[in-house]
Formats: sequence, C-alpha cells, structure tokens
Amino acid sequence: MIRFIDLFAGIGGIRLGFEQAMEALGISSQCVFTSEIDNKACETYILNFHEQPHGDVAKYSNKIPEFDFLLAGFPCQPFSYAGKREGFGDTRGTLFFEVEKILKKHMPLTSSLIYSLSTLPS
Repeated sequence: MIRFIDLFAGIGGIRLGFEQAMEALGISSQCVFTSEIDNKACETYILNFHEQPHGDVAKYSNKIPEFDFLLAGFPCQPFSYAGKREGFGDTRGTLFFEVEKILKKHMPLTSSLIYSLSTLPS
C-alpha cells in the first residue's frame, strides 16, 4: 500500500493521474492528506474524491501523517512568464520551502512528484 499526500491539490488532477498509474501497475494506494486553499477548487475536489482538503499547507504541515509518496503542484504564478515573475519574493513562491520542510521531516520517503514550470530557479 502506497500512502501519499496531495499538496496544492487544485481539483485533483495530479492525484487522479497518480491513482490511475498505481492501479495500472497493480499497486494499491491511499491518500492520507490533502491541502488546497482555493474554495472553488476544494468544491470540485470534494465532488471528485469525496474528501475535504485541509487549507493552507503551512498551517497544517506539522499534522501531516506518515506517507510514502508526496504529490505537489505548487503555485506557478511567481515563476511564470505570464505572471509578475517575483519568484521567491512572492509569498506563493516560498511555498516551495514548505514542501522541502515536509520532505525533510518525513525522510526517508519512497519518492515525490513535484510539478512546476521550467522557470523555477535551480
């Protein structure tokens, strides 16, 4: 059983793809924590998965249960060419460091999938 968390979940697209891939591989999986702050996205997430996401990941990071795999599609606006490109100067850009903090706290873990734009500084 792969236990995973879904951060910055939106409507659950990354989770859906992950669950479908696990099913195709014959691997059982369970989402043990979800985080999303956008109310409209949460409404759709509830319709899709029948689960209420937690709010701001920064407020809940100490309450995340043990997991094997981290999914994160953190906000791209701070790094996007279509945005203001304020990077880590935008508070949404600093959410990357929340993911890092969670990963460090829960080491070792099996793996992670972090989605962002190619404009994220390396």
